[in-house]
Amino acid sequence: ELETCPCPSPSPGHFSHDGNCSSSSTSINPSINTMAAASAEYYEEAAQGEQEGQDMEIAVTYQSLDLLQEQGVAANDIQKLNDAGFHTIESVAHATVRKLSEVRGLSEAKVMKLKDIVKQLVPMEFKTAADALEDRKSLVTLTTGSTELDKLLEGGIETGSLTEVFGEFRTGKTQLCHTLCVTCQMPIADGGAEGKAIYIDTEGTFRPQRLQAIAERFGMDPAVALENVAYARAHNSEHQTELLKMAAAIMSQDRYALIVVDSATALYRTDYQGRGELSERQMQLAQFLRQLTRLAEEFGVAVFMTNQVVADPGAMSFAKDSTKPIGGNIVAHASTTRLRLRKGRGENRICTVYDSPTLPEADAAFAVGPSGICDATE
Repeated sequence: ELETCPCPSPSPGHFSHDGNCSSSSTSINPSINTMAAASAEYYEEAAQGEQEGQDMEIAVTYQSLDLLQEQGVAANDIQKLNDAGFHTIESVAHATVRKLSEVRGLSEAKVMKLKDIVKQLVPMEFKTAADALEDRKSLVTLTTGSTELDKLLEGGIETGSLTEVFGEFRTGKTQLCHTLCVTCQMPIADGGAEGKAIYIDTEGTFRPQRLQAIAERFGMDPAVALENVAYARAHNSEHQTELLKMAAAIMSQDRYALIVVDSATALYRTDYQGRGELSERQMQLAQFLRQLTRLAEEFGVAVFMTNQVVADPGAMSFAKDSTKPIGGNIVAHASTTRLRLRKGRGENRICTVYDSPTLPEADAAFAVGPSGICDATE
């Protein structure tokens, strides 16, 4: 079972640099001439491995609601918050007063007192750009399984933010989701985050057999890899939103590194039809995406969602790709990083950075193989 580092961390998805978090042992091959040299090399590499272990431990990024009891909050009020979907102190701190007032059994006076308490426990003030830069230096990224794709993304899928991938059918969106569910469990040194994954499937395309093949490729126990993925099938857009509340509950009990939603928009396309329901659809979709963003920041997980495309009648007929992602500006503004996938030659696919605050617009080729996403073939 995956262990969670107990040391505090000031921001989501970050490494802990505390000396108490050491865990590493480096094996060496002492193929050298003298015993003294072998001993020196052993201790040098062991010390280096121990230091790397100290710098690459995942820390808990949230605080349990149980800590509120120490601040004088009644146990039954904490239970009411849990029942309403608030499972961490951060979720209470980030919620509006109006939202907390909707919790059954909490008066306005209790809500105001609660907000005063959590403001002292959760830093929500200004900090310098230098501090923000230091925080970003220690962000964890999840490998995609392809070397060139990881280079394009400067390490992989970023934790603590929302990444959207869109493209036509058979471009590798679901296969990328499956691969990330396995790679997020790997050690940080290998491109993982040592955490479990949550998979919300809206199209019925989840296949655990794929996870087994991908786990074997990365030298992991397939049975353990499957146990570390929590899967749910969403049957309508309302159920899809309810599953996020369940996800928050289970993430507060264990170390999770990834939330996958495949796809985020499919059910909204069928549940709301015509221009008459367009406004309601966009409003509900915006609420769902806001919850995803909140979970990414609150638990420090990588949120990876797929999106469908629609033919763009305004595009030139001779354009390379005359499709556009659905969801409009609502999805565009919610996503931190947007990636476009398109088909290449044979099993090869091409990923383009469509929108990102840090990544330049560029392309990378990868392939879809029997064991998930891999490097492109010639």
